[in-house]
Amino acid sequence: MAKKKTQLSKAAQQRVKNYEAKGNIVDARKGVKRSDNKVAVVAGIVALAIAFASQIGYSALHPSATPSPSASASASPAPSAAATNSSLVPAPALSEYRTWTGTITVNSQPVSITLDGKNAPQAVANFVTLAKKGFYNNTKCHRLTTSGLYVLQCGDPLGTGMGGPGYTFGPIENAPSDSVYRTGVIAMANSGGQNTMGSQFFIVYKDSPLGGAYSVFGKVTNGLSVINKIAATGTADGKTDGAPKNPVVINAISVK
Repeated sequence: MAKKKTQLSKAAQQRVKNYEAKGNIVDARKGVKRSDNKVAVVAGIVALAIAFASQIGYSALHPSATPSPSASASASPAPSAAATNSSLVPAPALSEYRTWTGTITVNSQPVSITLDGKNAPQAVANFVTLAKKGFYNNTKCHRLTTSGLYVLQCGDPLGTGMGGPGYTFGPIENAPSDSVYRTGVIAMANSGGQNTMGSQFFIVYKDSPLGGAYSVFGKVTNGLSVINKIAATGTADGKTDGAPKNPVVINAISVK
């Protein structure tokens, strides 16, 4: 039975806007590559020049990409978005379209997770591939939000919010129909639009209204208390959006 869509309150909308102004749930812009590849086709008598511009880059979760509260979030992949992924992006089939189990070891403490390869095959294929390569090993979780939106953001190899895998991908998958990201959800960060995900992801430790603009690809099944303890210490500068007060490191991620 489909859930009835709800509009975010004006206060919630303002919190999202404030969050956006601080610079992306993901903030990632390093690894962004832009290539303008122009192909000129000249045939016989008539010279035709056709220029194709393609943009390939890395970004991460970014509330400025959040649609208006009344916009509907689609859980279905957008064929046009998927078609623009570069060859560097792991194929959705690598998700095996199944449920995966795994562990994110955070500050030497286990956080058990499941990954939804059926409803978010592209995001899961990407996450599983990077995890198996050790991409996430010894990386910092660089961002924590503690008011209105409650997430811990991780997955940047630089630990600054500016890093990624060197590519971006889409589409947005499995977004909640009511635009609320529930406690324990694991979702991909992006910089706006269908094809702007990379390696950064966030863990929701308390229900957060995020507009339905991010792919939900997994959830925490045990160990959310580890994230709650991190959140309880707050940010380094005491504000509601910033680097965690105490260093937060992903030691490793295992999946099977």
